[in-house]
Amino acid sequence: MRKSPRHARGRSLPGSTAASQVVALVPAHNEADRIGAALAALRAQTRPPERIVVVADNCTDATADVARQAGVEVVESVKNRHKKAGALNQAIDRLLDPLSDDDLVLIQDADTTLVPSFLADAVDAMTGDVGAVGAIFYGEPGGGLLGALQRLEFQRYAREIARRDYRADVLTGTATVFRAATLRQIRQARLDGLIGGGTSYYSLASLTEDDEITKAVRTLGYRTVSPPGCRVVTEVMTTVPKLWHQRMRWQRGALENLRDYGLTRVTAPYIARQALMGLSVLALGLYLVFTVWMLARGRPEFAPFWVAIGGVFVAEKVVTARGAGFKSQLLAGTLAIELAYDLFQHAVYLRSLWDMARRREERWCAT
Repeated sequence: MRKSPRHARGRSLPGSTAASQVVALVPAHNEADRIGAALAALRAQTRPPERIVVVADNCTDATADVARQAGVEVVESVKNRHKKAGALNQAIDRLLDPLSDDDLVLIQDADTTLVPSFLADAVDAMTGDVGAVGAIFYGEPGGGLLGALQRLEFQRYAREIARRDYRADVLTGTATVFRAATLRQIRQARLDGLIGGGTSYYSLASLTEDDEITKAVRTLGYRTVSPPGCRVVTEVMTTVPKLWHQRMRWQRGALENLRDYGLTRVTAPYIARQALMGLSVLALGLYLVFTVWMLARGRPEFAPFWVAIGGVFVAEKVVTARGAGFKSQLLAGTLAIELAYDLFQHAVYLRSLWDMARRREERWCAT
């Protein structure tokens, strides 16, 4: 039986780590066309990493060659069958030993570019009981209407992080900086049975290793933050099937991680948010049923109450799109398009619950 998480609290950490060494790990699977931009952004940091290592995982393209031509180290995974988490575990095992506890490890996706201040702000944020610093991510240009909707979604998520005083509820895989000590303690906690997920740094049992490792860090007693300067630009899905697959993995992984951790002080807020998501699905469903019923009667009644409800909904969409640009706010004001995207998200939520109830296996594959 797993021991109570309260026994897994991390030790007190020192203050500023401004003089710490930073090692950047960039896991990549067939990212030859994108990894150059990611590496260039790392080189352009106002506080650049001392070491950049590309983790080439079962690549069949020129990813490793492009990385070597960019002048960075390349390590290739060996017989890895566990996707990104397995490749990272192999690389961290090889690279962590020479690092002191106060050194930092940046792990970022190969399809992501960091703003120049990212590392400097992440290092400054590593004070007190902060165990890891995550990114605030925005969507790259392109992708048509679907890309625009994702950029709106990411903009709103960034506003939510700011509203929570820049607490990171997910150490997103786009880019996260860990203390070396934190990574060591996560592995030891897994070995000791204090948390699940295998015997290494990243869980091999989770569909969403970034969400799971966030809960691991916080279960150990550390805070996780996303400072306003730690911004990144990342890929958007360009087709509905790709977006569906991505969001199913995110949602199903989040639910399964909560199931595996159970109800604790750390997971309680996450469970509450999933419950609120369920209520929002129910509320929107009832609203649509009522609207269809009213129209089917042939006597639509635009009562002031329902007009006000619709007005508040549109206003909220437009206001929360602020910062994404005027065109995005206009898009947010077209209620039908945003409503369709919300229904898509709700369908992902319901399908994830259904698949979990049926214990249907969800397979992770690169997109």
